[in-house]
Amino acid sequence: MAKLESTPHAIETSKADVETSESIKPTHTVRGKDKAAELLSSNERILVTPADNKRILRKIDLVILPILLSVYFLQSLDKTTLSYASVFGLIEDAGLDPKSQQFSWLGSIVYIAQLVMQPIVAVLLVKLRMGKFMGIMVFIWGCILCGMAGAKNFTGLMVTRFLLGAFESAVAPAFIAVVQMWYKRGEQTNRNAAWYAMLGIVNILGSLLSYGLGHIKSDLLHSYQIIFLFCGLLTVVVSVFVYIFMPDSPMEAGFLNDHEKMIAVERLRMNQMGVASRIWKWDHVFEAFMDPKTWLWFFMLTAVSIPSGGITTFGPLIIQSFGFGKFATILFNMPFGAVQIIATVGGAWLATWLKKKSPVLILLCIPPIIGIIILMVVGRGKENRGVLLFGYYMTSFYPGISPLIYSWSGQNTGGDTKRKVTTSILFVGASAGNIIGPHLFKPSERPHYYRGLRANLALFVAIIVLVLLSVSWIKLLNRKHAATRESMGKSAIVIDTSMGDSRQTDAEEVVASGVGDKAFDDVTDIKNEDFLYIY
Repeated sequence: MAKLESTPHAIETSKADVETSESIKPTHTVRGKDKAAELLSSNERILVTPADNKRILRKIDLVILPILLSVYFLQSLDKTTLSYASVFGLIEDAGLDPKSQQFSWLGSIVYIAQLVMQPIVAVLLVKLRMGKFMGIMVFIWGCILCGMAGAKNFTGLMVTRFLLGAFESAVAPAFIAVVQMWYKRGEQTNRNAAWYAMLGIVNILGSLLSYGLGHIKSDLLHSYQIIFLFCGLLTVVVSVFVYIFMPDSPMEAGFLNDHEKMIAVERLRMNQMGVASRIWKWDHVFEAFMDPKTWLWFFMLTAVSIPSGGITTFGPLIIQSFGFGKFATILFNMPFGAVQIIATVGGAWLATWLKKKSPVLILLCIPPIIGIIILMVVGRGKENRGVLLFGYYMTSFYPGISPLIYSWSGQNTGGDTKRKVTTSILFVGASAGNIIGPHLFKPSERPHYYRGLRANLALFVAIIVLVLLSVSWIKLLNRKHAATRESMGKSAIVIDTSMGDSRQTDAEEVVASGVGDKAFDDVTDIKNEDFLYIY
């Protein structure tokens, strides 16, 4: 079997050897280590050239990103069908009491299901094959959404919405795991933002879709039932493609040859995060719960998810309270989606360029604060519609915050089990926030919704405070790791090639230094002195 030496010329020689030999297979299983260690166990560390890195990254993007984008688009569309259905008479036809919290509970029950499912999801994401697991989950939730068309009352809608949330609960945690599994740290923020930006796409295309489907005249089905059936059947069709084409890991990717698999894995070494172990480790679980970083990000996500839950469920009703009809309400929700896309993609680009998340997170909190103040102080007369819409659109910068928090957490957490558990803890916070959010708004409080707006204003201020606390803690951790490296005879200053395109000489220095030798040992960030935290 050809070995890959750590010299610039070795890669080309070894590539030829690999292509003319039988496939490269690990000769033994490295128990307790990452699966990547098995692939590389019989080979020396290799040097990934910038050309190799660019070529493999392009191949990964062409396969992985379309799957992530399409599935998250459908999940976002499926969840927001409730808000579109409310405009087309769901509240009246299902006999929901507009003076009660019944409609709010329909928004919250999805997130209650997601909250309940997170511990199970964390275990399944570690133990199961990622691609097959995702395909099955997408198929089941598509079938459940079709079943929502048959729900005639509050009880039926609650049951189907709970099941919908239960089977959608793995999607976002799985996507974060997939991005961590395939991309360098400097590439992850933009990829997470890409699939998360589907929320904005849904607010545009979903509004147009609902506008079109809402005009269909049927003696058998209400407009909202047609919306449920269309979106559910589309999800079922896409699930088949996910099951067939989504690879389980870089080590098992059919679209890469053996040499390309080794490059795909080796280029992730400086992440210090591993790829996938499929071994559950209880010490990782304990560390995830004891790590202050986990709870700082937990409270950030809870804080941003409360406004998200309220505005997602009541957004069209808020616009309608400005004095617009049902079809105008749907169309005026479209610019909200455009601003979401700008905030999500633009925020990710800025964070990647700065190689820092914290200043961008603070920046993204400012427009929602301005928008909420406008909605609180401006009257609801028809002459103020333009100003009110502007304030509403300003609040739509908040979706850019969540993917940055998920990326920030993922890029600062090492160890497969710890990463999955940490992500699940964060989703418990996100789910709790989305449960609370709709209950801060009540249809009976229209048109001003003062209680919900005041709470949301306080929460965006709280996010800024939590970001500043997180930065202080991360800087302290970096100083501790630098001191540990120095005490072991290593350099206190380490070149982090995971946060951007590195020069060839930088890559050679990293290989020669021995930094990254623990990258595929499936150890946590705290126990790996080479781990570099980013803020």
